[in-house]
Amino acid sequence: MLKQLPSRTWLSLLAAILFTTGCAATAQDTPAGDVVLKVGDQKGGAKALLTAAGLLNDFPYKVEWSTFTSGPPLLEAASAGAIDVGGVGNTPPIFAAAANAKVAAVAASKGEVEADAILVPENSPLKTVADLKGKNIAVAKGSSAHGQVLLTLRANGLTTKDVTLNFLQPSDAYGAFTQGKVDAWAVWDPYTAQAQQEAKARVLATGEGLSNGYGFQVAGRKALDDKGKNPALKEYLVRYYKAQKWADTHREEWAKAWAAETGLKYEVALAAVNRNGDLPVKIDDTLIKSEQELADAFTDEKTLPGKVDFGKFVDTRFQGDLA
Repeated sequence: MLKQLPSRTWLSLLAAILFTTGCAATAQDTPAGDVVLKVGDQKGGAKALLTAAGLLNDFPYKVEWSTFTSGPPLLEAASAGAIDVGGVGNTPPIFAAAANAKVAAVAASKGEVEADAILVPENSPLKTVADLKGKNIAVAKGSSAHGQVLLTLRANGLTTKDVTLNFLQPSDAYGAFTQGKVDAWAVWDPYTAQAQQEAKARVLATGEGLSNGYGFQVAGRKALDDKGKNPALKEYLVRYYKAQKWADTHREEWAKAWAAETGLKYEVALAAVNRNGDLPVKIDDTLIKSEQELADAFTDEKTLPGKVDFGKFVDTRFQGDLA
């Protein structure tokens, strides 16, 4: 007959069993039949693109989509394991790296930077970047537009300390911009095209010659460490690359699909599509160096705490498949 243990001892044993079981479950890989790929998306992003290209219907894994207003909150979700992968611009991974987020850039693309713009109202007295000194600029913190503001100001002898940055997500920034609550707005397409066509916004500066135009597919470390999910991640990235190439050769068709998905006017979507041309590129030393330079610029302005080593937040395991 077993000797009855004190209740406190049973509780300790139970806690130990639960802890051990929990650790074991965490370490296990997801069985192939149970894989659900959780994808973070943005307005008119991957889901719309893959659907328009006809590459989603026969996707061999279940996909759950979550929509985010910009890259930074998407990467927070990836770091927490709430999503497995998602697309962002060139700056969000740098802020995520500074926060030691549990993420890694696994694929990259490069587009034109004409649409990465600092906009002012049609009748604004501001004519040059130098005129921004002392003014209010709406921008999503940690977004690609944030990086473009930094680089544009630096190229014109200013710093972010010479302006007031109003950290607003695009939907809120659009309202502030059209209501005259800010002097300028730094943003990307399709918001740039929408503001130009619907609010008669004027471009004060673009990212040309300054921004590197990179975009990334970023995966959470939890998903990358799950060998059961790796085939789904690879399949998704390969199809996303194919969809980008399809969009480049079917611009009008993609613009119609994008407009239908987002509610944007077709003319707005087509303007955005025609000047972006986002295409896959390899994650190589040139890319890493460019991102490191952007990270260092943020560190120099003390926007980030300490130096970021961008190369530590890159995972090239899928590069051979994407080639």
